[in-house]
Amino acid sequence: MAAANEREEWQALAREAARGVDDAPGEEMRQLLVFQVADASYALPVECVREIVRQRPTTPIPRAPEDVCGVISLRGEILQVIDLRRRIGLEPSAPTRRARIVVVQAEDSGVAGLLVDGVREVLRTGQSSLQLQGGGDGMVAGLVRRGDAFVSLIDLERVLDLHVDA
Repeated sequence: MAAANEREEWQALAREAARGVDDAPGEEMRQLLVFQVADASYALPVECVREIVRQRPTTPIPRAPEDVCGVISLRGEILQVIDLRRRIGLEPSAPTRRARIVVVQAEDSGVAGLLVDGVREVLRTGQSSLQLQGGGDGMVAGLVRRGDAFVSLIDLERVLDLHVDA
């Protein structure tokens, strides 16, 4: 009998977690893909992410900007891969086994791959946790408060615009 009650309590707890009981009532929720670059966490809205694939060899492009790794063929589609580390002004590093290519679809820039050090999670957050930086000239569009830490929200259009410097 005790086992049945305990199971019902766990199921109720799971249903509450799935509903997001801690969310502010009426607040618009956003889902962000959180990934690692160097020792920092960055994020993109999930609606910009088409898929995540393991890091694979790229074909270099002659005279391409330094932050472009090259291109890959993904199910017959040729994708440009950008090293996000270099694009945001960090020192390059050899990819590890955790490295991934996040395939993104931007409104104006089309489809591309972003090479990141690792993918962490999908973060569900309310608009009140989001602090946008309007008008900045960097690659970060804002910050998302996550407990005592912050996750940098990437400005995808600026990252994919190779004519803009980091």
